[in-house]
Amino acid sequence: MAPADDRTAIAALVYAYAERLDAGDLDGVAALLGDAVWRSPARPSGVRGADAIRALYADVILYDGVPSTQHVVSNLVVELAGAAATARSRFTVLQARPDFPLQPIAAGRYHDTFARAPDGWRFAERAVLLDLAGDLSRHLRRAPSLSPP
Repeated sequence: MAPADDRTAIAALVYAYAERLDAGDLDGVAALLGDAVWRSPARPSGVRGADAIRALYADVILYDGVPSTQHVVSNLVVELAGAAATARSRFTVLQARPDFPLQPIAAGRYHDTFARAPDGWRFAERAVLLDLAGDLSRHLRRAPSLSPP
């Protein structure tokens, strides 16, 4: 693959995570990250494996199969290094429900690493750093930890 194609493939993985999560496809999120280590300030040593990662998303509240959210991913920077790559991006999560007006409920950063496999790029690690938290009561059963300043 040419570098532009690699960047496009990696960007597609970053965006696929948001699409699957907003669609309520939590099994798809786990499959996407199944070969990766998932980290956060609350889990600095990380979680690995599709089943363990799927368990992390058990706290997501679904309404008729979807979380009623829209993840906006921005400021994506991809850096290639042979068969490895890193990416940094920002996210803002919007949510609306009939009893909950449209509003941002979370904002933060993704720090990702990727490995090239024979069939394309895969997540090797995803760190989710939550910087700002609003009213998450209709999105998560338990509130996550904010990242350190």
